[in-house]
Parts: sequence; structure tokens; C-alpha cells
Amino acid sequence: MADKNEKSNLDSTKLATNLVHGGRLRSEYCETSEGLFLTSGYCYPNAETAQARMAGDEPGFVYSRYANPTIKMLEDKLAMIEGAESCRCTSSGMAAISAALIAPCKQGDRIVAAKALFGSCTWILKNLMPKFGIEAEFVDGNDLEAWQTALSKPARLVLIESPSNPLLEGVDIRAIADLTRAAGAELVVDNVFATPLGQKPLELGADWVVYSATKHMDGQGRVLAGAILGKKEAMDEIFDSYLKHTGPAISPFNAWIILKGLETLELRVSRMNQTAAKLADFIADHPAVAAVRYPGRKDHPHYDIFQKQQSEGGSLIAISLKGGKESAFKLLNNLNIVTISNNLGDAKTLICHPTTTTHRTLSDEEKADVGLNDSWVRLSVGLEHPDDLIADFSKALNAAL
Repeated sequence: MADKNEKSNLDSTKLATNLVHGGRLRSEYCETSEGLFLTSGYCYPNAETAQARMAGDEPGFVYSRYANPTIKMLEDKLAMIEGAESCRCTSSGMAAISAALIAPCKQGDRIVAAKALFGSCTWILKNLMPKFGIEAEFVDGNDLEAWQTALSKPARLVLIESPSNPLLEGVDIRAIADLTRAAGAELVVDNVFATPLGQKPLELGADWVVYSATKHMDGQGRVLAGAILGKKEAMDEIFDSYLKHTGPAISPFNAWIILKGLETLELRVSRMNQTAAKLADFIADHPAVAAVRYPGRKDHPHYDIFQKQQSEGGSLIAISLKGGKESAFKLLNNLNIVTISNNLGDAKTLICHPTTTTHRTLSDEEKADVGLNDSWVRLSVGLEHPDDLIADFSKALNAAL
């Protein structure tokens, strides 16, 4: 399958180049764009070859639930830009996270997690894992003493998000990685808000990184995809059989879309981050606003953590309205350019009200435990001109007074 004209080694090239060329696998037709292999199965020249491939004694593809040329290109490219030895892609971000939590664990294991998580992650830990006899304990992500206490008992995994969804809390990845390793556990980091361009959890000591590639990697709201990244030996041992037999496989078409999205990831995310920083400063000064959380602002309670581990402020902003839910809804309903949606990382600027959408399944106590109330909205900044977004927010915030 490899093109003779292909570069054999991209290890010395820079990130922007790897986003365009990394993982490329050309067919005999020498196509410019990555090939889209829409096939479920593969043929063999003889029965002996079929036997050898199915047994793993001979390289080659056997079934697209196991592996596919287009998906392999995506996995190789993601591993390259993340600095990981290995990657496995899944049908969605939640398929990646659920696999990262379920596959390594057995009955009697413990998972310790930060309280500030995406609602579906909390649901898995609180509702699904106990059915398998797996205990989950939640701690304040920034309370190192609480982490030390929780990890003084045996644990299999630790799960954190940084920045977290939806209030953009920062967790000291290196500090938690050190505590995790000392406890004999493995650290899983959901890095979707920071993206692989803004933060490198593996370099900070994480064992596993998970993504919803649905977000910035696609960047245009088209497809669902997820990814798990880490060391090759552990990936082969822990995840290959699980993914093969449970079947959360990504579609080759979706993988192809993500491959094309990655080519412009650096350009898009850089522009989004620049606009988000300007917009956060404008919103913070408006009289309708009680608080703004943006990792790049010095008034963020975890600014020092972000300065240590994140290269840019990111494209997400959390905003608290003085008038609570009523004002939050007025803001959303009076925006013209900005779209109400629970997605993020899109070319379009998107906004949502977490307590009634992404985190609505949390109890009032669980919401309060992470500081979430009806006054907060989550903003994902897109590629529109910053002046137009500022004008749109000026009008909508005035209506929210």
C-alpha cells in the first residue's frame, strides 16, 4: 500500500507539517487526498492467507470493525501529533471514554475521578460501573490532600478533565499524575477542550489521553468520532480485544472527514483562541455579567495551573449572568450570529445553558458540588470576525440586563 515517493520519516518535521502529511498511506493509484476505503471486509488470494491474517501471523486487513486503511491513517496521524506510541479511534468521544474506563477494569477495582466532568462521564461512573462491581470516588480536582486521601487506597484508574466541562476548571495534571503513579494507578485525561495543540497530557505524566474528535478535530459539526492514545504495548494488551469484540468502531467515512479536518486544525484553533481571548475581555466588563471564566485571563481561579501546562487560553468561555436563568435565556435568545447548540469546537460560535442541556442529568447537589448553577452558559468560539461577535454579544447582553 505504501507509495514509493512517500517520506519514510516525519519525526523531524514540525506540527503543522505533521497535521498535513502524518499517517499518510497511499494506494497504488498515488492519490493526493487520503483514500476513503468504504468497505466492511477484505479478500484473500487463498485460504492459507485468510488463515494467516485471521491468526495475526501475516499483516493485512481482515474486517473494518478491527482495522481499516482510512482509520489507520487517522490513528497514525493522531498518534504523531499527540506524541503517543499508539492510537485507537472509536465511533464517538463517549465511546472512547467508556472504553478507557471499562476495558482496564475488573470487579473490585476502584476509579478516582475529579468531580468536574462532562455529565455522561459522571453517569458512567455513578450508574454503570457499580453494576460491574467497580467503585468510583469523586474528589475536588484542585484539592491535592483529597487526592492523596483517595489514592491512599488501591485504585486502578484516575480520570480528570482540564479544562473541565462546563466551567473550565484547571487540574494540575503533573501533580495528579505523580500521585496516581505512586498509588499504582493509571491517569486518563480528557483533553478535548485544550486540543493536542494547546496541551500535552502525556508529557505531563498521563498514561492515557482521550478525545471527542467530533469537536475541534472535525471542526465543522459533521461527524462523530473519538480517540484513545497511549503506549503501544498497553494499548495492544488492554484495548484491542475489547474494541474488536464490543464493536465501537468508527466509520471509515467519519475517519476520512476527521483526517481532512486535521489539515486545518492549527489554523482554525489558533484563530478561535485569539477571538475567544478578545471576546472574554469584552464580556467580562459588561454589567449583566457576574463572572467570566477563561483560562487565558488572570482572574481565572486556576490561571497559574493553565500557565504551567496549557500554551493558549483555548476557544471555550464560561459566563455567569447576574440575573440567573432568566438572564441566561435572554442572552441566548437575543443572539443573532451565535447559535444555540450543545456541540463545541465548531467553525460556528455555539452557546448552551449547561444545567438544562449537557449537565441536566446531574442532581442539584451534584451541580452545586462543582459550582454549577442556572446562571452559567458555555460559549464555544468559532471563526467569525471578532468584531461581529462582540457586536452580537453587546446587543444580547444588553437585553439580559
